[in-house]
Amino acid sequence: MEKNLSENIKMFKYAAFLRGINVGGNNLIKMEELKKVFESMGFRNVKTILASGNVIFESMEVKAPVIIQTIGEKLESAFGYNNGVIIRSIEQIRKIAIQEPFKQIKVTPQTRLYVTFLQEKSKSSLKIPYESPNKGYKIISNSEYEVFSVATLSPEVQSTDLMNILDKEFGRKVTTRNWNTIEKILKN
Repeated sequence: MEKNLSENIKMFKYAAFLRGINVGGNNLIKMEELKKVFESMGFRNVKTILASGNVIFESMEVKAPVIIQTIGEKLESAFGYNNGVIIRSIEQIRKIAIQEPFKQIKVTPQTRLYVTFLQEKSKSSLKIPYESPNKGYKIISNSEYEVFSVATLSPEVQSTDLMNILDKEFGRKVTTRNWNTIEKILKN
């Protein structure tokens, strides 16, 4: 009996975070189409999470820059999308979750917990922890490639206020996800 050669190939599990997909009526991409494009690149076990550009997949490739370039070029040709791709291995995401970055936060129905993924090392000079003048949002901690923040929504404070300061301080090569999304990714 012949053994299937593909059974011996080591696959690595990743999450791709696409910046600005299906936000505010812009970059509208159906998740089924996005899944097909990822499969056409040779990725396996492709799943999309929510409709905001989160894709879990397996790849033989271990070099993040190669994967990012491959995905970026394919998304540009398939959808005209070129806002940015950030990837993390599922193992990297697990390590972030184990750190429990929000363990000190009292969560209410108005509380939103966010992680911002950076494509490049942070060069921000912002003193962290940082709290907005109106106390509506806080940047509670950061690492070289992630920023953890909390927003308390109200009529005066919306998530976009926080996103604006994150873009200003950490650049446009970032993408932010609600912590609930990260937990969903880890369950798949």
